[in-house]
Amino acid sequence: MKSHQTPQTMKPATAAKKLGVYLEATPAEFQEGVVSRTELNALQTDPPEWLVELRRNGPHPRPVVAAKLGVSISGLARAGVTEALTTEQIDALKQENPEWLQQERATQAEVRKEAARIKEKKAERAEQPGHPGS
Repeated sequence: MKSHQTPQTMKPATAAKKLGVYLEATPAEFQEGVVSRTELNALQTDPPEWLVELRRNGPHPRPVVAAKLGVSISGLARAGVTEALTTEQIDALKQENPEWLQQERATQAEVRKEAARIKEKKAERAEQPGHPGS
């Protein structure tokens, strides 16, 4: 007896997140349907024009906005940036370089530095003789 496997599907919101695009800016047929794993892979390897355009110009979801600005999502929230932004709006913010952006970038740099320090410390401990895992 053969078992029939049903294709794995996901909600449009999940697919949009995996594609790094803002769901509300996608075409209606994308928002209203379900996306199979095969369709998602096809969108990633050979993106249609609407996806290329969205990735290039936005509007971008908050994780993408945060990454492009070099800040955390929490930093965006603290600054009151809750909406999706276009590439043009992000570039304008970079040009203006408001105080909140400078502060959040500095905070993010400190967080990265601390994470690197912790990682280095763990690596040093792992190299010590008699340490479990060495």
